[in-house]
Amino acid sequence: MNDKIRWYKRFWNFIKDVKSELKKVTWPSKNEVTSTTIVVIAATIFFGFYLFFMDVIFSWVIGRIKSLFG
Repeated sequence: MNDKIRWYKRFWNFIKDVKSELKKVTWPSKNEVTSTTIVVIAATIFFGFYLFFMDVIFSWVIGRIKSLFG
């Protein structure tokens, strides 16, 4: 029974500590979140196309090499 009480107290102490630490956090503004989200989406799209085209090019090159030797 004592273990359950200790666990319960430790849990609530943990929750209180989390709340106090979250009050110390400097949260980004809405403009910062929006701009960084746009940058991440643009970079993801750019690198997605880049990797796609590199895959197509390398597949074509390897296909040509296979046709020469095989």
